[in-house]
Amino acid sequence: MSMDDVYQMPGHLIRRAQQIAVSIFLEECGPADLTPVQYAALVAIQGNPGIDATRLSALVAFDRSTLGNVLERMEAKNLIERISSPADKRVKVLRLSLEGERVLEQAEPLVLRTQERILAPLAPEDRAAFMRMLAQLVELNNDASRVPLRTGAPRPPEAA
Repeated sequence: MSMDDVYQMPGHLIRRAQQIAVSIFLEECGPADLTPVQYAALVAIQGNPGIDATRLSALVAFDRSTLGNVLERMEAKNLIERISSPADKRVKVLRLSLEGERVLEQAEPLVLRTQERILAPLAPEDRAAFMRMLAQLVELNNDASRVPLRTGAPRPPEAA
C-alpha cells in the first residue's frame, strides 16, 4: 500500500473534506466568532428552547462530554443561558441569550456563503448529486458513528 492508495480511500477523503469545510467555515464566520459546532448548537437551542445538554448532544451528533466544554465557552461568550429546569433543579436547560440571538442572525448569511464556497468547485449539475449521495452515505452509516444523530429526541418542557 502506498500513500497514493491512502489518498484514494473514502475515509481519508472524507476527513480531508471535513478539514477543508471547517477551514472555510472559520474564514467566512470569523466576524461571528463561532465554530461549526457552536453554530449547530445555537440553531438547535433556538429551535428547542429549554433543551438539556444530553438532548442537544443527540440533535447535533456531538459527544456529551465535549459538548459540555463547548457550552461552557458559549456561556462565557454570553451566547447561551444555562438555568435549572423547572421540572428537575439538578438538570440545566439551555436557551439563547439576546447576544446569542444577535450572533446567530449575524452568522446566517456567513454560514450560507460557507456552504456555497464548499460546493463551488463542483459543476452546478454535480452539486445536487454530491449532496444527495453524501446525505445517503451519512444516513446509512449513522449507527456506526460514536455519536449517532438522533433528531427524534423528545422535547423537554419549556424553561421558566
